[in-house]
Amino acid sequence: MSLLVKITLAAALILSIAVPFGAFAMGEKSKGRYKKALACNMVLFFGVMAVSAGLMFTGNAYAAEEAASAVSSSATGFGYLAAALSTGLSCVGGGIAVSAAASAALGAISEDSSILGKSLIFVGLAEGVCLYGLIISFMILGQL
Repeated sequence: MSLLVKITLAAALILSIAVPFGAFAMGEKSKGRYKKALACNMVLFFGVMAVSAGLMFTGNAYAAEEAASAVSSSATGFGYLAAALSTGLSCVGGGIAVSAAASAALGAISEDSSILGKSLIFVGLAEGVCLYGLIISFMILGQL
């Protein structure tokens, strides 16, 4: 891995840990500082994301540790981005679906306990969306 990639990853890790603790410490002293802490967190987060995206699509980032000698192309970077988005967005959608289905199922079960099996089917179908996204990301990674 190149030195610039290692520095960027280390900065992202340190900032993702330090900034929330700093925001919490600032918010404890004064309630008006939450907006400043949130703005600082967003600027740092999107700054690190912009630098990481620049490194990923310039062709200087390496695809994996075992292929450290091969420089990845922008097509490989877009492939990894597509795999991450398919997994992440499907899990977000599945989480929204499970939250709606599970809360309705709990309300229905509290009134009539005989519909437990029917309500679990709907919750399971909502969780299946996450698995489909994960399968698609494995298929994308298999093509890289």
